[in-house]
Amino acid sequence: MGFLASLLTSALGTFVLLPLLLFLLSVKLWGLYCLRGRDPACPLPLPPGSMGLPFFGETLQLVLQRRRFLEMKRRKYGLVYKTHLFGRPTVRVMGPENVRHILLGEHRLVAVQWPASVRTILGSGCLSNLHDAQHKRRKKVIMGAFSREALEHYIPAIQGEVSACLGRWLGASEEELLVYPAVKRLMFRIATRILLGLRPKAPPEKQEEQQEQRLVEAFEEMVRNLFSLPIDVPFSGLYKGLRARGVIHAQIEESIRAKLAARGEPSSSSSSSSKDALQLLMEHTQGPEGEQLSMQELKESATELLFGGHETTASAATSLIIFLGLHHEVLRKVRKELQEKGLLSKQSQEKHLGMEVLEQLKYTGCVVKETLRLSPPVPGGFRVALKTFELNGYQIPKGWNVIYSISDTHEVAELFTNKEEFNPDRFMSPFPEDVSRFSFIPFGGGLRSCVGKEFAKILLKIFTVELARNCDWQLINGPPTMKTGPTVYPEDNLPTKFTSFNGQV
Repeated sequence: MGFLASLLTSALGTFVLLPLLLFLLSVKLWGLYCLRGRDPACPLPLPPGSMGLPFFGETLQLVLQRRRFLEMKRRKYGLVYKTHLFGRPTVRVMGPENVRHILLGEHRLVAVQWPASVRTILGSGCLSNLHDAQHKRRKKVIMGAFSREALEHYIPAIQGEVSACLGRWLGASEEELLVYPAVKRLMFRIATRILLGLRPKAPPEKQEEQQEQRLVEAFEEMVRNLFSLPIDVPFSGLYKGLRARGVIHAQIEESIRAKLAARGEPSSSSSSSSKDALQLLMEHTQGPEGEQLSMQELKESATELLFGGHETTASAATSLIIFLGLHHEVLRKVRKELQEKGLLSKQSQEKHLGMEVLEQLKYTGCVVKETLRLSPPVPGGFRVALKTFELNGYQIPKGWNVIYSISDTHEVAELFTNKEEFNPDRFMSPFPEDVSRFSFIPFGGGLRSCVGKEFAKILLKIFTVELARNCDWQLINGPPTMKTGPTVYPEDNLPTKFTSFNGQV
């Protein structure tokens, strides 16, 4: 009996001790792995910070806590700190001078490298994942879809979609509207029409509405799972993201084949100003000097355009509704500017806006800028160190990921006084370019600045004009809590009640 008790005790001890020893060993190995990341040829220390749990790093904390986690890290470690995210040792960088060093170091110090899940879901053929000459050529082609001439051509379609959408909101004025999903639907419709050339019928038929809804839901599922652990097994985030991408790719391929079938028809020989971004990419592929893009690369490029063209603008447009709803004096100033330009009367609303008129709306443009300063849709960007280099007195080892923060840089930039105040007037006088260039970076900067930034500015300006001259609104829950996933959005989806504006400034 005593032997059995002794044996049982020994077995239980082994059962408890072995996992403990394995855990301690993994912690030790993790510590050695983290130390090994330092470049011994460089005398500078690594940035301060922590690397989190063995193997998982601090990814789980970031996913669960988002903004709160990042704010805690910044307060504790400053504007440059180390961490371990998405399976890689990482340095997070904030502040105009630090970010300038990263953005101007493209191809020399750093190169773009998004987390593995993002690269897998968006695909290797999209602009964000291309490098050097290939990136330069592809960007030049896509920029043709955002020239001044092209933007002028898009304005009536944008204005028509925004005006029709606001009309539907006002038609349901007795009910609360969840603004964020509604704005996402609007921006998705605009992006599919202008960037992919899809021409929905008006009013949309039931079958087409259902098809559009399926596409919207697939995009939301894909975006939700962009930043996930790179494990492709059933029910994982990556698995769900790839399945959703399949739905989107099927619709885009249908559009591509329709464009190919229509090649040579009279309607397809329009000027470049009326061509969508996908059409330009396809023509570049077919041209004698163009890079030969496969169907998969075309689908990946189109998916990226849709993501950039509606997810970020939906975030910014929702933030515009929030800030103007909370700051009625700013909304009055927008309306006063519209009145001075003859754009507030009912008769003027029947006329199409144009580039020249939109450029004259200086204060309205400042409202858009101030919104992007306080609530940039994309919180930052990803790079990888091509070699070990110095930043703010620390070494950034070769091979480490580098995340530069847009939102934190706006918060700490000395250029702006009373940083938490929503004050569009701060942009009415131009800032010195050498000081402001990397203090205000809602569209990134350097060689990787957002290819569609002029499109976004025009779209947000038109949205602000139509909103101000048609609607009054009340935020039911007051100022919302904002989350990031991966763009900034209100946690409660912003329930709002809209009523018609009476025309009195």
